Amino acid sequence: MSAATIKGNILTAEGFIAGQLQTDVNGRVASIHGEPIDSAAVRDSATPILLPGFIDTHVHGGGGRDTMEGGNSVEVIAETHAKYGTTALLATTMTAPAEDLENAFAVLGDICRRDNMCTGRGARVLGVHLEGPYINAAMLGAQPDFARPLALAEVIRLHRLAPIRLITLAPEVPGNMQLIGSLVAAGFTVQLGHTAGSFEEGIEAMSYGAKGFTHLFNAMTGMHHRKPGMAGAALANAEYAEIIPDFLHVHAGAMRVALRAIPKLFCVTDSTAASGMPDGEYRLGRHTVTKCLGGVRLADGTLAGSTLTMDQAFRNLVNTLGLDLIDASQRVSTNAADYLGITDRGRLRVGGWADVVILDRELEIQGVMVEGNLLN
Repeated sequence: MSAATIKGNILTAEGFIAGQLQTDVNGRVASIHGEPIDSAAVRDSATPILLPGFIDTHVHGGGGRDTMEGGNSVEVIAETHAKYGTTALLATTMTAPAEDLENAFAVLGDICRRDNMCTGRGARVLGVHLEGPYINAAMLGAQPDFARPLALAEVIRLHRLAPIRLITLAPEVPGNMQLIGSLVAAGFTVQLGHTAGSFEEGIEAMSYGAKGFTHLFNAMTGMHHRKPGMAGAALANAEYAEIIPDFLHVHAGAMRVALRAIPKLFCVTDSTAASGMPDGEYRLGRHTVTKCLGGVRLADGTLAGSTLTMDQAFRNLVNTLGLDLIDASQRVSTNAADYLGITDRGRLRVGGWADVVILDRELEIQGVMVEGNLLN
């Protein structure tokens, strides 16, 4: 790898500067030089906009491939999402029998431990988001029906195969609440999802160390003024939560509520194999799903993940919800990095990884750099 220089309006921790970013031969940011520029003026010229690479903590698939397939599926997924500005992601598994999970994890472990990115053309796979199987069978959403109570021995066994960074669970499932503290003490980040739990159970789970919420509002008890539910627990107490900003999973008005209530709300795609692909049938774990009219659904019409990409998520935040570029960038990058405890991604600064998204004034992708490597 050779050093490189990129010029443009660069988002730094201190705000935008008009200047240049230089990388070193190790894929890190070597220097950033330039003059401050008002963020409101960034889109007034043809100068490229340089943002921290997008981080997606909830990726089931893309490019026609599913995380649970094994083989080279995750390489294809990582390459697909990199085209849309995602420079780091968590490969997200489905609720499944132990054998299926172990087969998927065996492949994921090799990819997560590589010194270099997937074939040098994809996003960095930071680890695994274990979405289930420790969820409520009454709140499967599009998850296959293999829900079961949390088993620490299974988590440890899977973690030995591939690094688990995030675990989704339903705290009201018998035995799960009491084990949250053990998971947190072992270094796992726990978030609540696919849950029929109450407001009170959500608060209790957070007292044991649960940190966030999986695709806020979806597959959880909703907010009602006399029965605030799990969504109410998130809105009242959470610092972090995922949300899917495709406006199919969550109404724009509900997103505005979440943005006001949860300081570090961050965006995920919950993307499936259908992402980046034409309409048709695709795999999602053991399910077959259909992409049509911009959505992905099971045969009964249930939403089954999405076709969202992170660049479109960013544009939705800016163009539809009216967030400024700095706030929107934090929602698709910085907040997720902070949530996972990552300090060298999610922001452009000297010494950090040179993960960069290059946009034009219409916020369309012009280039993507992952760890100093400018992708084709």
